[in-house]
Amino acid sequence: MTSEVTLGNVMVDCDDERKLQTFYSKLLGWEMCELFARPAVRSSSGIVFLFVEEEGYVPPVWPEEAGRQQKQMHFDFQVDNVMEMVKRAELLGAVKSKVQFGGKDYVTMFDPAGHPFCLCKK
Repeated sequence: MTSEVTLGNVMVDCDDERKLQTFYSKLLGWEMCELFARPAVRSSSGIVFLFVEEEGYVPPVWPEEAGRQQKQMHFDFQVDNVMEMVKRAELLGAVKSKVQFGGKDYVTMFDPAGHPFCLCKK
């Protein structure tokens, strides 16, 4: 019998690791910390995002366009009040996508490094 594999950490490439660390800490209410000599944020349940500053970082384009940097993944965050969190995210430096598909169920945003993420109704 094989043991279940557990997700350890999520590595997020960006152009400014401290800026993204601060953004996600404030948006999610997670603790700012350092792991493996990288800026990180950690939830109370132990989920960790580590931020890696990459030289020549190119933000993804969403919706996807042929020949442009594609998103590789995105986060869906479950929230009690979608529009309240959209406003909070914008105050912290996120940008609401001009293209939306979620209706009242979710809103697609871009973090300060250009990664798309969704704020979804619980």
